[in-house]
Amino acid sequence: MSIAIKSILKLALLAGLSGFIFSGCATVQSERLAIQCSSGLATAKAELEDAKLNGFSSRVAWSKAATLLAAAAIQQQFDKYPNCVNKVARARYYIRRSQEK
Repeated sequence: MSIAIKSILKLALLAGLSGFIFSGCATVQSERLAIQCSSGLATAKAELEDAKLNGFSSRVAWSKAATLLAAAAIQQQFDKYPNCVNKVARARYYIRRSQEK
């Protein structure tokens, strides 16, 4: 084998190994977001139920929060965890606003 072919094979092996390592990092990030989405949904749903039981001053803010939580649950089903986390955060903001007097 010539030196050029050996170099190309080493480079290909290194590129493949790098891709494998980086895909593992992406999996860890995805798992973290999945946990954050799931726990955030549970917390936000409990907060929304509390707001409903304790009364709310802004029906519009409460409705926006409920809609965002429904959309976040759909995002979770399709493994779109960054979108889910974003919607949960926005919903919790509207839940807080619905309770302002």
